[in-house]
Amino acid sequence: MLASFLIVLPVFGLIGLGYLVRWGKILRETTGEGLSDFVFVLAVPCLLFRTLAKADIPATQPWGYWIAYFAGLAVVWALAMLIASRFFARKGPELVVSGFAAAQSNTVFVGVPMILKAYGDAGAVPLGLLLAVHLPVTMTVATLLAEGRSTSILKLIQRLFTHPIIIGILLGSAVRPIVGYIPEPAWTLVDLLAGAAVPCALISLGIAMRRYGLESGLALPTVLSALKLGLHPLLVYWLATRVFEMPTYWSGVAVLFAACPCGINAYLFAERYRQGVADASSAISLSTLLSLFTTAAWLTFLGVG
Repeated sequence: MLASFLIVLPVFGLIGLGYLVRWGKILRETTGEGLSDFVFVLAVPCLLFRTLAKADIPATQPWGYWIAYFAGLAVVWALAMLIASRFFARKGPELVVSGFAAAQSNTVFVGVPMILKAYGDAGAVPLGLLLAVHLPVTMTVATLLAEGRSTSILKLIQRLFTHPIIIGILLGSAVRPIVGYIPEPAWTLVDLLAGAAVPCALISLGIAMRRYGLESGLALPTVLSALKLGLHPLLVYWLATRVFEMPTYWSGVAVLFAACPCGINAYLFAERYRQGVADASSAISLSTLLSLFTTAAWLTFLGVG
């Protein structure tokens, strides 16, 4: 339990810092919006570019592993959007934010240290595979869902190919064959921008929490947190151990990856469209707090905690 607490403590530390500097009026209200714009337009695309350009993706794909994780993600995403629409009157991009928050995992601060601590070097390969495609897949789906409503195919294509996230994904995929020829100073620039993504995003989230508080109430964030921390890993566990065959540490990595709290990118996405920000910020904070207990429970259940 203490180890899980120490893993997520930096998350709360940076969110709390953002909250405090806004509460103390050290930073202006617009600073959070500026930070989120910087992260979404520059830092996260650089992070995606670097991840995809350098990812060690095998030629033969572990389809059972992929299906087990992303099928669980798809079910949770769809269910979250259905509940948000039927019971909380969410629509448009804010509805997409609900699905995104319930499905996308906080991998950088929680997933990576927790999984490597649990499985060591054996878990590095399956973890690396998910890290390489998790954010590109979820960001692409969210963008398609948000941009694909009430717009022509031509307009949709234009928006997608000028979208910072999609550009980062496409460029990262394109340079894979020549990644070794990119000069080191260029990688240094990319690394600096990518490294700023997580701390800037979390501080921006803290500023947003000061602005919105629990404006959306606790009901929807509680539902989203329950789907993320409970149903998602449960579905992945069932698929990875009962439907498909894979090594125990592969299924364990997939389950722990799914058991992470709501990812910061749901908030960034909400800020980008200026809709669903209160829902996303509340769900991220609540799920991160609850994950102190749920991740410890999953580690114990899997026999690695």
